[in-house]
Amino acid sequence: MERYAQGDDAAFEPLYEGLAARLRGFLRRSTNDAALADDLLQQTFLRMHRGRASFERNGAVIPWAYAIARRLLLDALRTRRRKPEAALPNEELLRSADNPEARVAGREDLDQLSAKLAKLPEEHRTAFELVRVEGLSLAEAAAVVGATPTAMKMRAHRAYVALGIGHGKGDA
Repeated sequence: MERYAQGDDAAFEPLYEGLAARLRGFLRRSTNDAALADDLLQQTFLRMHRGRASFERNGAVIPWAYAIARRLLLDALRTRRRKPEAALPNEELLRSADNPEARVAGREDLDQLSAKLAKLPEEHRTAFELVRVEGLSLAEAAAVVGATPTAMKMRAHRAYVALGIGHGKGDA
C-alpha cells in the first residue's frame, strides 16, 4: 500500500489481490446480495484510490480497507432501509460435503446460527464477523469500527455467549 500511496500504480494489482476476496466475503455476508457486495467492493477500492495519498506511512492497510468498506456498507443499508440478513461462511463447506445427512444437519445448524446472528445488536454482530469470520485481530477489528481493542473483545465475547459458541478462533 505504501508504494501505491506514493504513486506506483503497478502496486495496485498485488494490493487488490491481497484484499479483494476478503472484503468481498465480508460485504457478501453483510448484505446477502452478491451484486450489492460487488458494487460496494468497487466503491471501496475507488475510495482507497482517491485517499491513497493520505495513507499513513507504516499504517495498517487491512483495518483501513475494512473501515472504508464498512462505512460504505452502512450507508448503502441506510439508503435501502433494510436490515442485512446474516449469512455465515461455511456454506461452501456444506455444499462440498460427501455425506448428504451431514449436509442436511450442517445446513440446519448454519440456519440456526444465522438466525441467532441476525438477532444480535449490530455492534456485537460486527465484532463477531470481523474477528471470527474475517480473522482480524482485536486491534484490527477495533480500528475498523473506531473502538478500543478492549471494547471489541467485550463485544465479540458477548456475541459468542449469545450464539453459544467458543470464543477463540480455534474452538468452534
